[in-house]
Amino acid sequence: MKCSQYRVVFVIATILAITSLPAIVSAQPWPTKPIRIVLGFPPGGATDILSRDFAAKLAEELKQQVLIENKPGAGGTIGADIAAKAAPDGYTLTIGTTSNHAIAVSLYKKLPYDPVRDFVPITMLAVSQNVVVINPGVPANNIKELVAYAKANPGKLNFGSSGNGTISHLTGEMFNTLNGTQITHIPYKGSAFVFPDLLSGQISVMYDSTISIGSLVKSGKVKALAVTGSKRSVLVPDLPTVAESGYPGFESTNWFGFFAPAATPKDILGRLNAAAVKVLGGPELQARFALQGAEVVANRPDDALVMLKADIIKWAEVARKSGAKID
Repeated sequence: MKCSQYRVVFVIATILAITSLPAIVSAQPWPTKPIRIVLGFPPGGATDILSRDFAAKLAEELKQQVLIENKPGAGGTIGADIAAKAAPDGYTLTIGTTSNHAIAVSLYKKLPYDPVRDFVPITMLAVSQNVVVINPGVPANNIKELVAYAKANPGKLNFGSSGNGTISHLTGEMFNTLNGTQITHIPYKGSAFVFPDLLSGQISVMYDSTISIGSLVKSGKVKALAVTGSKRSVLVPDLPTVAESGYPGFESTNWFGFFAPAATPKDILGRLNAAAVKVLGGPELQARFALQGAEVVANRPDDALVMLKADIIKWAEVARKSGAKID
């Protein structure tokens, strides 16, 4: 073979080697760099507390850093939108809630993402219920007394929520609709921002997660009247449910779902589901969740999607009956 022919063969081999590099790189096992979980809520709230516990264990299982990135605002929809528009490569994920994945779609006229179309569920992490709490200055010791006082003093009481469109907002609207009360909604930028005003008496009522408000209930700084789920909470077992208190049909629970952007490769989704289910099944994480009033779910993606779709329908009806909306 002549020298020129050798050169041609060498050039062709070099080109083939270079063009095959992306395939070699893309075939590297995932994850090869830190993973971020975008949260639509601020530090200190229920979603943040639960997510950090989960992220720490997930990092151990994946042998890679898992970082929490708080992007609060607009009832959690800012963070959800960031995650929805991220590259579907398994390195940007989100932990969504009933608020920004099931409720928001019925309240916002121009929600910048679709919770079903733009995401794929990995698993539901946990469910938690809310506690109906009041400032100690409100003259009520149970739900019936609160309803009676609110009806006798229309417009006098208010309730604080973690933001427009959040589950604490819609739980309050559902309470008003069911009982015929006029307790005025005051939105905040997160649960932690409501607490000082609740303690000072500027806020009368709050419907918040047992995860974030449990310590205030235990300390006696706020008066807890009932829980909003279908059964009593292991965190506050002495509290009746709202339904037990004489208002059947009232139920409000918040789930925390692990989601990836749509079009994320199936092999990555499979690894994420397996890792998440494994760590959620561990006694340490289950104990951490239980102490915060959350019950581990750890289900399959298909079942998580069923939960999401069912709650979209449920909260759309609550929004319709209450007239709640966000422009």
